Amino acid sequence: MPEADKIYTAGGTIPGGISPDTYLALYRKMVEIRQFEDTVYFMFLEGRMPGTVHLYQGQEAVAAGICAHLQKEDMICSTHRADGHAIAKGLSLRSCMAELFGRTTGCCRGKGGAMHLGDISAGMLPAIAIVGGGIPIATGCALAFKQQKRNNVAVSFFGDGAVNEGVFHESVNIGAVWNLPVIYVCENNLYGASTHITKVMKITDIAERVKSYGIPGISVDGNDVIAVYQAAGDAFVRARNGNGPTLLECRTYRRGGHSRGDSNMYRDKQEEKAWLTRDPIILLQNFLKEKGIAADDNFVRIDGEVKQAIKDAVSFAEQSPFPEPDDALRDVWT
Repeated sequence: MPEADKIYTAGGTIPGGISPDTYLALYRKMVEIRQFEDTVYFMFLEGRMPGTVHLYQGQEAVAAGICAHLQKEDMICSTHRADGHAIAKGLSLRSCMAELFGRTTGCCRGKGGAMHLGDISAGMLPAIAIVGGGIPIATGCALAFKQQKRNNVAVSFFGDGAVNEGVFHESVNIGAVWNLPVIYVCENNLYGASTHITKVMKITDIAERVKSYGIPGISVDGNDVIAVYQAAGDAFVRARNGNGPTLLECRTYRRGGHSRGDSNMYRDKQEEKAWLTRDPIILLQNFLKEKGIAADDNFVRIDGEVKQAIKDAVSFAEQSPFPEPDDALRDVWT
């Protein structure tokens, strides 16, 4: 069994305070992310999609469970694996797809591409592909919220590889010392590119690291969207009440390689099999059916609606114009 089975999960019960509509909204958001990326991947293989791709497949429960608590004015910072965060934060499928196609109707007007999705008006800074690069930016956003006396929260998403960067420790320390409304979300998928986490740190729980900074560190089953949603809810209450940061270590697993040309030959096949049987979308489906909250008809309807929305996004993107040469000089500070 994957290690995530040994940590905090929803436990097969119906957590209090979560409505059927919320469950189905979480399901829909994960399906949107999965279908969006499935479509992107096949278009890339067909040569229709330019650039590169770092897919989020398998980690949908983290983005959906965290971002379900966000207000529009809250801000997130993402990574090179940005699709899931963007869609979960509320960027439209059309604007995300157009950005991947490099079109002017994209969320960054075709200038960001797959690794720099973002829209400040929707509460997402353009993603930063530098490992750990978004952690101090989110901390700075949280400082601004506090100074402006706004009841908003900043969230930084990053991978397990980022917690060995000095900027992680510096940012978490200052976030703790100044009691900033920031949530640090480590998506621990066990690999920094192709390097297993056991080769770069002695501890087994990344969440333990922040105890030295005096803030809570919580390990969560990142394939269980209900567990992520619950843990994130507690962290958001803490942040909005002025009680400072939380680190959420969400243990998860990417279904594909690190990037487009990665065949995953470095991953243990037994490990891979154990994790891939715990698909976050299927886990939520089974839970909702077992508890009588939803049935197959609900899932078929949502899947069909999302499929149509993805087709619309692709059509919109392919029909949108490319930037003009002069656009390279716009939106630039000189």
